[in-house]
Amino acid sequence: MVSKDKRTFHWKRLLTSHRFALEGIRLAMDEPNFRFHMAAAVVAIGAGICLSLSNMEWVVVLFLVFGMFVLEIINTAIEKTVDLVTEEYHPLAKQAKDLAAGAVLLYALLSVIVGLILFVPKLMEIFLKS
Repeated sequence: MVSKDKRTFHWKRLLTSHRFALEGIRLAMDEPNFRFHMAAAVVAIGAGICLSLSNMEWVVVLFLVFGMFVLEIINTAIEKTVDLVTEEYHPLAKQAKDLAAGAVLLYALLSVIVGLILFVPKLMEIFLKS
């Protein structure tokens, strides 16, 4: 049996780690690219509401939106880590940053393609009816 002291410590540690994670999300919101992706997410979610996406379509949209947020945070963490390690130009530092940014760009491209697959037929249906 776990003593009350250990349980309390565990919950305190868990709450502290969540506070740090929320601070990380807040820091990400200061990044211009993250704000751009938040605006795109608002547009996508608004379009999804207006076009009455199915449950499965919502699952896809939410995975794409939150996946983009996660990748953007990882990209920012990599950039900040590289900046911490070296202030001088180094080809490997540039490659690390470029690779992380490339991952974000590929995922953004996937998101746009899937968004077109989901939204264009619904928009075509609306415009062809009118």
